[in-house]
Amino acid sequence: MRTLSQHQARLTVDAASPWFSGHFPDNPILPGVAQLKMVVDLLAASGCGRPHLTALSRVKFRRLVRPGEVLDISVTPGETEGRCSFAITCGDDDVCSGKMLFTPTERVTTT
Repeated sequence: MRTLSQHQARLTVDAASPWFSGHFPDNPILPGVAQLKMVVDLLAASGCGRPHLTALSRVKFRRLVRPGEVLDISVTPGETEGRCSFAITCGDDDVCSGKMLFTPTERVTTT
């Protein structure tokens, strides 16, 4: 298992994303589960394998996210392996933060 170091990403929320389908008509907001998936995707892109999320704690959703907004995602390793804290911001606004416990899964290669 690879040791997790701090990782950051910036992305623009795609207005055509299927996450907005039905959430909500005439008032689209990015669901919280989509925000959490962004954090897990950042962990996966860090090269530590595909993380299997096992627990969440202290998760706070502080601001609605609209299509087209730019989000900054930061993941910081915790004191013990498999734990991390994360924060999502939009400009100077806190969007979402919390802690994750995960188990990395090995990358599967086929021949």
